[in-house]
Amino acid sequence: MQEKTLNFFEKVYEVARLIPDGRVTSYGAIAKYLGAAKSARMVGYAMNGSHNKEDIPAHRVVNRKGLLTGKFHFDGTNLMQQLLENEGVEVVENQIQNFEALFWDPAKEL
Repeated sequence: MQEKTLNFFEKVYEVARLIPDGRVTSYGAIAKYLGAAKSARMVGYAMNGSHNKEDIPAHRVVNRKGLLTGKFHFDGTNLMQQLLENEGVEVVENQIQNFEALFWDPAKEL
């Protein structure tokens, strides 16, 4: 993997580590915060590769509609949902309930 991509992934991980318990953000919000607004998919790739890093709460990063699109990259069928529910986030049919209220925007919070 190119060094530039690795550096981008590390920046993504730095932001993801700051997402508070019980809150969620989107791939696009992280990309925009990092000055790469069209790189939401790259943020997704970073999250997919972060599951062996216990200090990165990848379960708190969802798509722009609050869907658990990354759930297939977690061990177990519903691990992503279980981790969110353990933090008090309600998930119905793979979608965050009350998404707007739980949304954490790094551009506004940091």
